[in-house]
Amino acid sequence: MPRTHVKERAEEQTMTMDQDQQAAVRTLANELHRLNQSVMKAVEMGLTVELVRSSRFHGGEGSWGDLLVPVFVTKGPSAH
Repeated sequence: MPRTHVKERAEEQTMTMDQDQQAAVRTLANELHRLNQSVMKAVEMGLTVELVRSSRFHGGEGSWGDLLVPVFVTKGPSAH
């Protein structure tokens, strides 16, 4: 499986963040890494996977984040 570098990129961006923000970034980076691995496994099983923004969460002080849902397309039964 190809290696993704979400964790490494996230760590580079945390230089000006406080410890709580850095912890949140590390948690999100770890979860995204797991998500990417799951997407690759699904693709290897014959699925097409698209992550689509379902909504945007606003934190109330100008910060926001995109919330995602997966959309799957299959070609039919897999030979796996």
